[in-house]
Amino acid sequence: PDAGLNPALAHGAELLRAVEAGFGVATLSADLPALQPAELAAALAQIGPGHRGFVADEDAIGTTLLAAGPGAALLPAFGAGSRLTHLASGAVEIAAGAGLRRDVDTPADLDAVALLGVGPHTLAVLERLR
Repeated sequence: PDAGLNPALAHGAELLRAVEAGFGVATLSADLPALQPAELAAALAQIGPGHRGFVADEDAIGTTLLAAGPGAALLPAFGAGSRLTHLASGAVEIAAGAGLRRDVDTPADLDAVALLGVGPHTLAVLERLR
């Protein structure tokens, strides 16, 4: 659908579930350069069948991860103040490591993720910018 991010995410989740109803689904921000695989796995492990959960960003305003276990609708509500919107929709805030909470919206955020550790490609870009 061309109605924006949230309808597109809901549509994608519906398509996946049409093929495999037993799957959980998740959506993840693309601007998480310090994210480690173990952090993502630990967060996703907290979402059981029939439940929804999310990870708030470092500022506790937005959302970096939204997940729905098998049998639960994704119900994405990304945008301004998405943390509170996801809470109001019944999703549970889940614990997560710093790499999953620190998205990059400003130059200061980029400096913060550099301190957490980033991959070689991000590091190369940071070195060119400095």
